[in-house]
Amino acid sequence: MTGNDEPRRSKRELAVFQPEVVRALARRMHLAHLLTRFPERPVWALFMFVNGFLTIGLLSAVAMVFHTPWVFPSLGPTAFLFFVSPTAPSACPRHTICGHAIGIACGYGALWLTGLMHAPPASVAGVSGPRVIAAALSLASTGALMILFKVAHPPAGATTLIISLGIITKPFYLLIMEVAVGILTIQAIVINRLAGLDYPVWARRAEAREDEGRKASEQPRP
Repeated sequence: MTGNDEPRRSKRELAVFQPEVVRALARRMHLAHLLTRFPERPVWALFMFVNGFLTIGLLSAVAMVFHTPWVFPSLGPTAFLFFVSPTAPSACPRHTICGHAIGIACGYGALWLTGLMHAPPASVAGVSGPRVIAAALSLASTGALMILFKVAHPPAGATTLIISLGIITKPFYLLIMEVAVGILTIQAIVINRLAGLDYPVWARRAEAREDEGRKASEQPRP
């Protein structure tokens, strides 16, 4: 390494998310001139703060009223994806809803296979051998199935562990978890589209074209 390499390396910018939400919102509201007066990143942080507070706060209030798990830890990173990197494939509704559904199914399936469906959570009973198997199996199967079905959504990895570690295990509560994901996704669709983003209702356009092309290729030819 030469002495000239270090200055060049220090001048390289960090690879970070770009405030595309703020730029789209400014164009939508015809307020682009404000971005010349205020830095983009603090405005973006405020956008994330407001929408994160509103979306998770609403679900938390519903959970308080009905005493059911309408809010759980993995909704946090999902909300973060929605409002920080909404154009990423993992943040689209298809990936979100299907990813969490896979996580829920794999978590409960791991409990069933290890006989832990009615066992107390690991935080109370400790981590036993069957619990180790349930946790590892749930995360491994969730990741593999999300890849196979092309619906990678990282927060779903936390969802499956919430279940396989025994934190939430009742089937009715698991259904509520998926409904809560759907509600959060609807909020993201409304907010991001109001902000002027080309946010999909289901899948990103490239994904939709890919699925259509795959289905067409699988159809028998006359």
